[in-house]
Amino acid sequence: MKVLRSAALAAAALLSLATGVHAQTTLRIGVAEDPDMLDPSLGRTYVGRIVFAAFCDKLFDIDEKLNIVPQLALSHETSADGKEMTIKLRPGVKFHDGEPLDAEAAKFSLERHLTMPTSFRKPELAALDHVDVVDPLTIKLVLKTPYSPLIAQLTDRAGMMVSPKAVKEAGDKFGLHPVCAGPYKFVERVQQDRMVFEKFADYWDKDNVFIDRVVFLPVVDATVRLANLKSGGLDLIERVLATDIPDVRADSRLVLSTMPELGYLGLTINTDNDKKKGALSQSAKVRQALDWSIDREALNQVVFNGEFTVGNQWVSPSHPYYQQAFPVQKRDIAKAKALLKEAGVTLPVSIDYMVPKGTEYEAVAQVIQSMAAEAGIDLKLRVVEFATTFKQAQAGEFQIFQINWSGRIDPDGNSYVFLHTKAPQNDGGYSNPEVDKAFEDARLTSDPAQRKTIYEKMTKTILNDEPIIYLYHRKILIAHTTKLQNYRAMPDGLVRVVGLKLK
Repeated sequence: MKVLRSAALAAAALLSLATGVHAQTTLRIGVAEDPDMLDPSLGRTYVGRIVFAAFCDKLFDIDEKLNIVPQLALSHETSADGKEMTIKLRPGVKFHDGEPLDAEAAKFSLERHLTMPTSFRKPELAALDHVDVVDPLTIKLVLKTPYSPLIAQLTDRAGMMVSPKAVKEAGDKFGLHPVCAGPYKFVERVQQDRMVFEKFADYWDKDNVFIDRVVFLPVVDATVRLANLKSGGLDLIERVLATDIPDVRADSRLVLSTMPELGYLGLTINTDNDKKKGALSQSAKVRQALDWSIDREALNQVVFNGEFTVGNQWVSPSHPYYQQAFPVQKRDIAKAKALLKEAGVTLPVSIDYMVPKGTEYEAVAQVIQSMAAEAGIDLKLRVVEFATTFKQAQAGEFQIFQINWSGRIDPDGNSYVFLHTKAPQNDGGYSNPEVDKAFEDARLTSDPAQRKTIYEKMTKTILNDEPIIYLYHRKILIAHTTKLQNYRAMPDGLVRVVGLKLK
């Protein structure tokens, strides 16, 4: 049976020995990839968000029912014109370096997210003009225009607070030794091996932190993750394979937690940054042909035992903002071939298809490759280490990038950052002035009916242009041992460590 790499096992053993004298507890979490930079301004991976949840608190959080709840902030109030938000901060909060989290520090963090040249938080805070310090524990966010998703953005990385002192000392290397205000503080990171955090004694909610150390261990192979959970090498794993659900449920030592995901898996198409000027980037008809060649329900059955939800938009068909006027289409090979003929391309059409390394990712790609071949599309699968895919995507070194988005509570968070012109995660360079205007208009109103009407027209255009081919919406599948108590399934899939106990 495969096991964790020896280095990771040795690390876990050393931690156990080092802490055993004081009867300390260590929570070992198996994650599906190694994250990118552990800097909330620069991070863009889902697995990074899982790690951030242990050490980098936000102004606000969400609960199990997607309600926005206080975290580092106590309350917020928006002005009648929607252009100012006043936020009261929690008193007595300290960063891991002992510095106080006051209004000046909150102002610093938000402005860093907004102005840092390489920040991925810029589009999330694009409407923010400046931050005023009202008093030592109150800030006022002054906006250029009303911005309905703002409070939702502050429940994620845009709302994470970082120590101004640590940032000034570390500069652009802050992510190598991050200093935040969460329940655990950073100890060390060994790339591709482990990330270690220890309990922060001065955490504002320290009475609800019961575990001494949290260690995240990247284990790409889901079968290996599960094997190590069963053997006791791990206490919790994320992204259990859908095909392993019966196995987990049959094991009395394990607990399976499931919840519909907020995000999607899609095929990002390089429409405007394709240096090779391939057929996919040059013709919407070729992109449409690829879409018509895919049988989403068959894909769901083959790879996921039918456990997931097929989709064709950036929100699930059960979501309030899903556009029912544009339902998921049935596979039509004849139509796909006709579109390729209309596009005037030479068959077979050869396309580079970048896939992150991972059991399910690769299985999805292989099924799509087989389906597309029947239409005359030759997908050349290129499996790449997860973090490296993002570097290549940003550099435009792909024609298709198969990538999962973990999702946000506001539909803007599932779409704008990928589809608005020059948005930092718009890796394919898609640009449509009508779509841009619709995104901006939808941000100006908080009325759900008005926003949905705006999104309807935009959805029609995007489904025609096909800059992203949306395929399905996952279930969050997390398994843990019965020794771990008080775990709560959350709709964003992140592991809240506060309140967890180990027998």
